[in-house]
Amino acid sequence: MSKDDFNQKIVSVAAQVFNRFGYKKTTMDEIAAELGKGKSSIYYYFKSKEEIFKAVVEKEANFLRAEVRKSFENVNDPKEQIKNYVLTRMKAYKKVINFNNAMKDDILLHMDFVKKIRSRFDLYEIELLKKILEDGVKSGEFAIEDPNMASIGIATALKGLEVPILESTKDEDIEMRLDNLLHILFNGIIKR
Repeated sequence: MSKDDFNQKIVSVAAQVFNRFGYKKTTMDEIAAELGKGKSSIYYYFKSKEEIFKAVVEKEANFLRAEVRKSFENVNDPKEQIKNYVLTRMKAYKKVINFNNAMKDDILLHMDFVKKIRSRFDLYEIELLKKILEDGVKSGEFAIEDPNMASIGIATALKGLEVPILESTKDEDIEMRLDNLLHILFNGIIKR
């Protein structure tokens, strides 16, 4: 096995162990045991548990970015792009457990790398949404004066749905909540 392959194997196995026990309760011994190797082989690649966790969270953040980007690449209708984006984002969010834990755990949020990863993801998400909204304005589909502020608002609303969606066990519940959000987004709340 190449060095890169073994490095990735450590990250994948560590992700499972962190999922099972959480960051605080996971030890290097448990990661090594799950790998079937000694701790020294892990220390060759990573200096600490924190460094492994950083690699795990970055891998999950990259997965989340890739999933949301793919969700609308081959869709031309801006309303469908937003719908696909929102649905894909929330479904993918349920798969990145360590990323979620890092973003909501008060202790983990104090780690500099967690703040940076969250900030990069937030900026990435706002830029993607802004592009969709700008394309919608150009096509005449959306009437938005400030696509940047609108993208920040949508990203904020999505963050507000993260916890209820993570707690939901049914995809139908997720889609119902997101459909309601999209209905309000597209139609507003004012009677016309």
